[in-house]
Amino acid sequence: MGIEQRSDAGARLVPEAERAGAATMRAAIQYRYGPPSVLEMAELRRPSPGRGEVLVRVRAASLHPGDSYIMTGEPYVVRLAFGLRRPRHGIPGRDLAGVVAAVGTEVTALRPGDEVFGWSTAGTLAEYACVPARNLVSTPAGLSVVAAAAVPTSATTALQALRDIANVRPGQSVLVTGASGGVGSFAVQIAKAFGAEVTAVCSARNVDLVRSLGADHVVDYTRTDFTRTGKRYDVILDNVEAQPLAAVRRALMPTGTLIPNSGHGGRWLGPIGRVVDARLRSGFTRQRLKPFTSFGKRQDLLALAELLTAGKVTPVIDRTYALDDAADALRHVGAGHTRGKVVIAI
Repeated sequence: MGIEQRSDAGARLVPEAERAGAATMRAAIQYRYGPPSVLEMAELRRPSPGRGEVLVRVRAASLHPGDSYIMTGEPYVVRLAFGLRRPRHGIPGRDLAGVVAAVGTEVTALRPGDEVFGWSTAGTLAEYACVPARNLVSTPAGLSVVAAAAVPTSATTALQALRDIANVRPGQSVLVTGASGGVGSFAVQIAKAFGAEVTAVCSARNVDLVRSLGADHVVDYTRTDFTRTGKRYDVILDNVEAQPLAAVRRALMPTGTLIPNSGHGGRWLGPIGRVVDARLRSGFTRQRLKPFTSFGKRQDLLALAELLTAGKVTPVIDRTYALDDAADALRHVGAGHTRGKVVIAI
């Protein structure tokens, strides 16, 4: 009889002698921090849902830059949360869409066969994932699993930034940098849904894309520096942070709101230096400098589902990869300049 094994990354491996009778799943897993080449395909024991959990048969999982940072362990500050020497949870990914396979004894709102989307901290680049029921909502009718998987983290970030932090109102002017990226493509659409006049900053190749998302004005950053046009905005959602904070503030109304939202920065602390700078400066100006961290909330997933159903928000899909090509997908995300979201179809 085989001996049960556990990987260094916390996943439960299935011994060869037990594979015939075990409920298993395929998953991408990493045993150490590093480049995408550290990912391996493994056969793992299929998890069972706890009392308040749902076992989801994952059909699609999307990626965002944070997944790349966690994979590499850089900036090093991420290791404080995800494991100092090696990843505490070896399966990458957070966002998913799929079908309920089983529910825990305390789950009443969902049942097997329901189509759902949401997020899981246990990793989603696998055939199955256990997810707290509060992290899932029903997939809007007619929305594909690939599109649904693209929504949770990036769209929630855009929603919370514009609604909760900036309190965007009809008629306000909103500028979004990185407008063709994951968060940016959602932000352009959500700002328009809130009645704002939207200026999108992107490269020349993405001008038509962001216009199709509803942008009223487009700035090609390869030709024009938006901080030097003399135009000022009520809200700036800066997903790129290519210019110094002082330069971006020149484009902000005297009482406007600037939301830095980027993981760029040094190898050790990443964006923390810019966050500290913004908070220190905010005490000496009427401008609101508001770096923030988004948190997954079921109510926000429901709000996004309404926007999706109404046709006010449509996910932009850059590329779709197979699970076996997860390393290539993470390599593409880590390189930057994605158009919308990268999704793994499982």
